[in-house]
Amino acid sequence: MATNIVFEDGDQLRVNVSGVTGSGTAGLIMSGDPGVLVDLPFVALTDEDSDGFATVKCNGVADLFVDAEGGNVVPGTLMYFDSADANKINDASSGNKRFGYALGSVTSGATGTIPVKIGY
Repeated sequence: MATNIVFEDGDQLRVNVSGVTGSGTAGLIMSGDPGVLVDLPFVALTDEDSDGFATVKCNGVADLFVDAEGGNVVPGTLMYFDSADANKINDASSGNKRFGYALGSVTSGATGTIPVKIGY
């Protein structure tokens, strides 16, 4: 077996998230917050620590609060992370980072919590 494998599955990682705005005090990432680290979508499993690190999940499905800005969100709709508005997942691609796919529905112009597949 290769001795240079750092993470067996690579779907749960401890990474520096200090550049991602979260819902906590001073914009810290909190457990449950979605985010995108450069182009890697995640949901935090732990709160960001004093060194800027958190354990994150990079695949799977999470119940997330979404905003149907661009029309009706239906299962399979491509979802985006809005870095200008912490924790905002929406269906508007302009200026946002690709996050994953909706697995539930939200009516155009409305918000709601639905399952979202992390990654693409």
